[in-house]
Amino acid sequence: MTSILTGALAALLYLATGTLLGVRLARVNQPHQPARAPALALGLVAIVLHAFVLGQTVVQPEGMNLGFFNALSFTGWLIALLLLASSLARPVENLGIVLLPFTATTVVLALAFPSTRLVTEAAQWRLELHILISITAYALLALAAVQSLLLAVQERRLRTRRLGGISRGLPPLVTMESLLFQMIGAGFGALTLSLLSGFFFLDNLFAQHLVHKTVLSIAAWLVFATLLWGRRRYGWRGRTAIRWTLSGFAVLVLAYFGSKLVLELVLRR
Repeated sequence: MTSILTGALAALLYLATGTLLGVRLARVNQPHQPARAPALALGLVAIVLHAFVLGQTVVQPEGMNLGFFNALSFTGWLIALLLLASSLARPVENLGIVLLPFTATTVVLALAFPSTRLVTEAAQWRLELHILISITAYALLALAAVQSLLLAVQERRLRTRRLGGISRGLPPLVTMESLLFQMIGAGFGALTLSLLSGFFFLDNLFAQHLVHKTVLSIAAWLVFATLLWGRRRYGWRGRTAIRWTLSGFAVLVLAYFGSKLVLELVLRR
């Protein structure tokens, strides 16, 4: 019961934070624009409460319980944590308009549909480290995917000369692109470490229950590697960068959550 009440409060605070950030963006340069700091403070409280819930549901004496919805909730928490931490140094808080309601949804789903799927045994720190690196990669590249969507909106408004509305509250286009590639670079680095740690820490990365995840993760790595190479070699930007980012992230989502969805919820394995 404590976890349910705490999770419900965390979800409400995530929604409140996302709403305040949305109102702040819509009312940029207007008299009653909500302040940035209180909104981020609400988000921080939500993250702390969410962490408490994860400590009750994911962290078990027998190992890590990462059933489908628990894994989704853990990923949502890490996305929110990275978002708020990044907001202290970079103008990326607007991503919370999309990502924080998503995280709120993951909290509710994990509590509404509890499941048990232990993916590690107690004291298997190598496997736990691999899982943490993997989810960090997903979280960073999720930030990049939403950043690319905001960039697409901003670029479209500039092309159609519709410069009002949310465009006024976003950083300049050059800054938005720079932030996007910083996120992609960090996510690509984490994804590289995830694949390397998998090869070193797992007995057989191409075992039957892992082969689809491994192949798709490598495919996503190749997509982001090509994007970063194209950026460096040919100066790729704008719609080209957006398409490659969203394509790579879609493959990565299929690699982990697509396979977990089929295995756990459809095939019941």
